[in-house]
Amino acid sequence: MPPARPWPRPRPRPWPRRRRRPRASRLSLALARLRPSWRWRFWAGLSAWGWGGITALWLRLLRALPRPWSRPLSRLLPGPAEDTGGAAVAAASTAASPARAPPLGSAAAGPEPPLSRWNAHKGPKERYRVGSLLGRGGFGSVFAATRLSDGAPMSSGVAIKKVPRDRIRRWGELPDGTRAPLEIVLMDRVSSGCAAVIQLLEWLELPDSFLLVLERPQRCQDLSHLLAEWRFLQEEEARGLFCQVLEAVQHCTSCGVMHRDIKPENILLDLATGQVKLIDFGCGTFLQDTAYTRFAGTLSYSPPEWFYQRCYHGQAATIWSLGLLLYQLVTGKHPFRKGQQIVWGQIFFPRRLSQECQDVIKRCLSMQPLDRPSLEDLYQDPWIQGVHLP
Repeated sequence: MPPARPWPRPRPRPWPRRRRRPRASRLSLALARLRPSWRWRFWAGLSAWGWGGITALWLRLLRALPRPWSRPLSRLLPGPAEDTGGAAVAAASTAASPARAPPLGSAAAGPEPPLSRWNAHKGPKERYRVGSLLGRGGFGSVFAATRLSDGAPMSSGVAIKKVPRDRIRRWGELPDGTRAPLEIVLMDRVSSGCAAVIQLLEWLELPDSFLLVLERPQRCQDLSHLLAEWRFLQEEEARGLFCQVLEAVQHCTSCGVMHRDIKPENILLDLATGQVKLIDFGCGTFLQDTAYTRFAGTLSYSPPEWFYQRCYHGQAATIWSLGLLLYQLVTGKHPFRKGQQIVWGQIFFPRRLSQECQDVIKRCLSMQPLDRPSLEDLYQDPWIQGVHLP
């Protein structure tokens, strides 16, 4: 008989292991301590930050891609801008000739009638049909409007600028002795004789505001929006526009007017004819030989002497703003994004720019006001004249 098999010896039961809980992270602990009303705000802000970075990356990639569907800018500019034989300045000086299309709001081909004060007995609703808002600034609002012709089958497009009376700080006197805001007095001086300056057709005084009726091309765009779309302009295109701005500034100077706010936002481009219009004389003043001790305009376009000495001269400050404008036309950005860089005077140029164009910008943006050229010197510059040096 086989021996009986012993029962297996019972194994000792191990002690029950305690389940280790995962160690809470600092982020989860911090979120647990937050109130429930703040948790969703935290996660919403974090997700918005992440999606915002992805969106910004896609926008950069889209801007870097070529845009074959857009029209070349050279087709929107007049013929002299494409001339490389040195006739850019001569063509810009003939911008007011009858060969160009007359500005809207004027007679068929004759000169613009002199500025007249609006007849108060005939209200604005009887003469104009006000449309949408074009822009709003510190000095007033600008609306698109249609000038109703008396029995004419077609109407002319204009812009009406409404300036509240309580925002007017400076007044002047018109040639007939009428007291009016300084902007109207300045535009009365410069509105005739130059096609590159916006024309003031008429004005009206209301109990609480003033209305300025300005010419408005049918298809126009300011240079800031144009640069936002095209990023930058080629040298030939920038030179054609810059020469017209020089013509407008020289005309204002000959009339004893200083604009004091030359920037891409205040320059309109007629997309049909390529004609440039200098607008917004709300910061302008009379030109004087002595230094100005009060600043008016955009602070990022102020000359460095204003930061150093709290004063500036009219011609030197105008040349400084022209240099900033030309740099923005050929690069698409402001050279001094921070105020400290104005003190340092550091200017960086892309390699595609010619040395002649860089020299013009460097001369205009000289730190010393006496080192900057005059308007006459700019006209004689080889790059402005379109002369290619060897």
